[in-house]
Amino acid sequence: MVSGTDVRRPYGQTKADDEPLPKFSQCKMLDFELEMAFFVGPGNPLGYPIPIQEADKHIFGMVLMNDWSARDIQKWEYVPLGPFGAKNFMTSVSPWVVTMLALEPFRVPGPVQDDPAVLPYLADNTPSNYDVNLEVTLQPADLPEPQTISRTNFKFMYWSNKQQLVHHTITGCNMQPGDLLGSGTISGPTDDSYGSMLELCWKGTKPIPLPNGQTRKFLLDNDRVTFRGWCQGDGYRVGFGEVTGVVLPALKL
Repeated sequence: MVSGTDVRRPYGQTKADDEPLPKFSQCKMLDFELEMAFFVGPGNPLGYPIPIQEADKHIFGMVLMNDWSARDIQKWEYVPLGPFGAKNFMTSVSPWVVTMLALEPFRVPGPVQDDPAVLPYLADNTPSNYDVNLEVTLQPADLPEPQTISRTNFKFMYWSNKQQLVHHTITGCNMQPGDLLGSGTISGPTDDSYGSMLELCWKGTKPIPLPNGQTRKFLLDNDRVTFRGWCQGDGYRVGFGEVTGVVLPALKL
């Protein structure tokens, strides 16, 4: 959904550690995930993987992305099935696409990938990450100004866009023009650069303080979450705008 669309607190199956069976209830551990995402350009025919040397030609542009997550639902369902209901209720993106051509001046090397060394089909010795500044703010309904709770950078991602696309197609999966691939959570090396409440609060053990005396471990109803991103050049800026949404109370089922 495009930025500005509010997110409804979901229901699902959850199971506390001290309970013998799961129960059906509304999510109590709602979270955001700071991500970026890229749109596929030409794509590839079914059965023909995209080689790493050709991957740039198949990536059109990027947006900011919030992969809203229900952590208590996720905790129960992800073994052995992986996230499903914990992720499928909402994904938000910023309202316009920044092309890779516009991002070319901000291309930088990614982290060293030698522990272990990547397999040959993913090996890439070209600078393939991007220097994109990212910021997350949280604003409860009774707080007059948003509070910045995370600052990080897309350049910290271990796997590049190119490697993600190549890995996705190595089985022969045919990507289509307009397909959207998320980066995964973007977290930096410091405590204030993590890309989710789960990490910022260390699984709820370190609540985030707010100026009005409140704290947050996870998102409450009527909280607004906003991501902003930009590349800073010499005297100019390439901006992604923002992706924002308010948490709405769960329906009465």
